[in-house]
Amino acid sequence: MGKNVALVLSSGGARGFAHIGAIKVLLRHGYNITSVAGTSMGALVGAIYAAGQLEEFEEWVRTLDVMEVLKLTDISLSSKGFVKGKKIMEKLKEIVPERSIEELNIPYCAVATNFIKGKEKVFTEGSLFNAIRASISIPTVFQPWQIGEDYFVDGGLVNPIPINRVKREKGDLLAVVNVNADIPYEGVPEENEKKDEEKDNKFIKKVREIQSKSEKHIPEHKKDDIGLFNLNNRSIGIMLRQIAALTLKNYETDIMIEISSHSFSTYDFYKAGEIIGEGERAASRALDPDAGKAR
Repeated sequence: MGKNVALVLSSGGARGFAHIGAIKVLLRHGYNITSVAGTSMGALVGAIYAAGQLEEFEEWVRTLDVMEVLKLTDISLSSKGFVKGKKIMEKLKEIVPERSIEELNIPYCAVATNFIKGKEKVFTEGSLFNAIRASISIPTVFQPWQIGEDYFVDGGLVNPIPINRVKREKGDLLAVVNVNADIPYEGVPEENEKKDEEKDNKFIKKVREIQSKSEKHIPEHKKDDIGLFNLNNRSIGIMLRQIAALTLKNYETDIMIEISSHSFSTYDFYKAGEIIGEGERAASRALDPDAGKAR
């Protein structure tokens, strides 16, 4: 079999950092990624890779701690969503200067949802950052992105694993990274558990401080919370997993890399290092099951 790969990256919030680890392992095994399609965080990571600056992006996200994540969260009390998204996009532009999709190193597409028309929007040309910002607009979290008279929200609502949108070449392999897999989570190495617990407690404390000032529009990050925000978030998550499962049944993949949906929260952006590591382990298991058992 050939080594050329058409790569598809799923939605999944912070778990999408696992795409970075998966890409690194694919490259380490000698695969040549010839095209990429992504939704939400998959669209973001895929864009950074297609622009040739994944290493710089990884270096930055590994530095993110609770306070840095909160600094990038430009809170708004708008009914459209409580995060404007301007700060994160400005930071991304420091890593990858603005350019058009046509200027990227490989064919790329991002999937978003046209909220007004209720239809899928596939970005294959035009502003790269318009495509990213539109695709990552998680409903009730990020404010929808306006282009002309249309408003766009997260592409995961219509196509969380855009297999049907990736550009294929004769003889290439189809590789899919699904960070919403309905599989058990084996857990992190024992030595990291205490460190993670300390981070979680600090994150919860800071979020609650902001929460008290923003009329409780931000989730408390508790697993047993059935408040309106988390109810909405979990409902979307269930829907995405079901759509993804149906999509995967209709396509034969050559390389399937799965990260458990139970591994990390949608908003664990301050755990980038651990999530990238999970992506590397999952890719290693997919490409070499025996090697992937080492944790």
